[in-house]
Amino acid sequence: MSVLIWAALLSSVTCSSADISASAWGRQHCVSGYCVTLNEGEVTVEAGLCVVIPCSFRTGDGFTPKHLAWYKCEVSEPRCGNPIMIFHTNNSIKVQSGFKGRVSFLEPDLSQNNCSIFINKLKQSDSGSYHLRVIGELNGKPDGFSFSPRVTVYVKGLKLKPTVMIPTLTEGQQATLTCTAPGLCSGSVPEITWTWRGAGGTESYITGNSTDFKTENLTAFTQSPVSTLIFNPSAKHHNTNVTCMISFTGETITEETSTLNVNCGPDLVQTQTCTAIRDQQHLSS
Repeated sequence: MSVLIWAALLSSVTCSSADISASAWGRQHCVSGYCVTLNEGEVTVEAGLCVVIPCSFRTGDGFTPKHLAWYKCEVSEPRCGNPIMIFHTNNSIKVQSGFKGRVSFLEPDLSQNNCSIFINKLKQSDSGSYHLRVIGELNGKPDGFSFSPRVTVYVKGLKLKPTVMIPTLTEGQQATLTCTAPGLCSGSVPEITWTWRGAGGTESYITGNSTDFKTENLTAFTQSPVSTLIFNPSAKHHNTNVTCMISFTGETITEETSTLNVNCGPDLVQTQTCTAIRDQQHLSS
């Protein structure tokens, strides 16, 4: 993922004082040879998921970058008088505790001029404006430069639902249900729970014969958490509801409910019993 993002950011052009130009990843802002390219627009994401802030930079003549730092400001503060440090490439520098371990640098090699970051396990309190500061040496002396352009991130409540896949169900024949969590974020492993609501509204956890959780890694920074449930459907499961509930860090919860349709098996006696149970459930529902 970092390779793809950086390939797009390489299109930045030579900066001149107070120069502003457009690129594929946003606008390029330059002051005295210090340039940053990022999207100053608003980014809206959902709690529990993640966001990538693409960014590239270059520094003025005589300046050698040593570290990068990202800061968060309140949207209501145009001048950002009280910034909060959320990330620093020097691990010994303390960042705001709420962001510790949730922010990753896409390209650790500063010579690549890639300042893109990845924020995971988003909370609604993460809403704010983010800006970059470069720390290093100017002509051999410690120095730093803060870029004024900011990216504004709004984190809203989670509305995305998991995807539940149910195959054709036949009484007595083993079946596998699949639930895929929403979002594509690495490091944000959710808890996935299956529940079954039977006739009369009685709810219970489904354990089936076995449950399995796996993560499908799509890129270095994205993954798709999947839970599978293997069980033997019976007539009593017909026309009842199964729910897959996803719990992210910070008590962010989303769920999806599906109705089970169980076909009766081929055996005549079993079919008669199955049909009778199905009919009784239909009358009581």
